[in-house]
Amino acid sequence: MGRAWRIEYEGALYHLMSRGNDGQDIYLNDDDRNLFLETISEMSERFEVDIFAYVLMSNHYHLLVRTNRANLKKAMQWFGTTYTRRFNNRNFKKGHLFQGRYKSILVQNDAYLMQLSCYIHRNPLRAGIVRRLIDYKWSSYPIYAYAKKGPAWLSTQLIWSYFKAADKHKQYREKVQKYAKEEKRLLEDIHHGMILGAKKFINKIRKQFLPDIPHNDLPQQKQLAKHIKLDDVLKKSAKVVQIDLDKCVQGKRLRGIDKHKRDLLVYLLWNKGLMTNEQLGRLFNISHSAISHSVKVFKEKMINDKKVKIQFDKLNSQFGL
Repeated sequence: MGRAWRIEYEGALYHLMSRGNDGQDIYLNDDDRNLFLETISEMSERFEVDIFAYVLMSNHYHLLVRTNRANLKKAMQWFGTTYTRRFNNRNFKKGHLFQGRYKSILVQNDAYLMQLSCYIHRNPLRAGIVRRLIDYKWSSYPIYAYAKKGPAWLSTQLIWSYFKAADKHKQYREKVQKYAKEEKRLLEDIHHGMILGAKKFINKIRKQFLPDIPHNDLPQQKQLAKHIKLDDVLKKSAKVVQIDLDKCVQGKRLRGIDKHKRDLLVYLLWNKGLMTNEQLGRLFNISHSAISHSVKVFKEKMINDKKVKIQFDKLNSQFGL
């Protein structure tokens, strides 16, 4: 398995998560949970990391953070090693506590961070541990939602800035309660398992951090490079076949030559393995089964109509795919 690609810069926002080795619990009791939070406090001060939200589950944790220095790897390495040593010493254990490398998702801006706070605070509810989130004390939710006293190291002002009502706690509670319907949309904005944001932000990260030749042991660099290739192929292909790309992706019923051109783009992306049927369906706003049907019909067209085959081969060779 390749290494995780860590993108670091001053002021970077992250959603961090790590699980116990082989699914084991990473705290055995409340003393361990307090030890975990104390270690988070030390990391925050030592490495100048702002902590905006957290939740401690039985075998994993979630953190929302900002690194004021470009030092995510150093901070998380120190935290993982230090908490593991302290946990093992307290509980007379040995060996690894966490499962491999922690997961980090680079977050575009404060607005996404606020949404993520809702997402991570709902973890105990999704897991069926509690029926009311206020009954779960090992998260920052009671601090935001009910004005409970929080640790001095928890930075709340950034998330509070998105609520203008006099009773911000009530407004936050209502936001979290309604957030179940928005979670899917948030998750759809996570690209390559490592970046949460809009296309413009992804392109910015690519230009600033992606090397000309992706490292073989960094699969996320390859994924991002592939994404750029896909975007380039799609735009240029639409230009070559002379169809408005916006028309293709609106999901409206196309007829005649427009439908043929759209199906040509679909088949090009499918044939070269640049996208799965599910991804193609999301891109063109049509169903998974419609993509399968489109591919099948286009294959038959190329067999029965030499002009269609020549058209596809010409497009394919032009892009060197």
